[in-house]
Amino acid sequence: MPSAMTVYSLTLLTYFIVVSGIVYDVIVEPPGIGSTQDRVTGAVRPVVFLPGRVNGQYIIEGLSSGFMFILGGLGIVLLDLAVDRNRAKSVRVSYFSAGISFVVIAYVMSMLFIRIKIPAYLR
Repeated sequence: MPSAMTVYSLTLLTYFIVVSGIVYDVIVEPPGIGSTQDRVTGAVRPVVFLPGRVNGQYIIEGLSSGFMFILGGLGIVLLDLAVDRNRAKSVRVSYFSAGISFVVIAYVMSMLFIRIKIPAYLR
């Protein structure tokens, strides 16, 4: 019988694979990162997000979005651990601070990703 942490780790890994779009990446084989040419200087700049296409992605875009979802989920787990009365107060405060930080960072970055992907979203 596997330990609870082994099951949790495998579940988290599976969740990351699903929300990152690894299956999409294997089937469609998109490039890892895109590029665009600057109109003024003519220099080629890397592009991480495939703009204007909700149903398409670069590999790095999917992995970074999946990481933000995982970060938010870990923040919720830390918030759950912070309410345990059997832990020392300093540990609970640390869990609470890290949990709130993770959830806020994940939310802000996910909204930023959406605004980069869809420029007119929520305006």
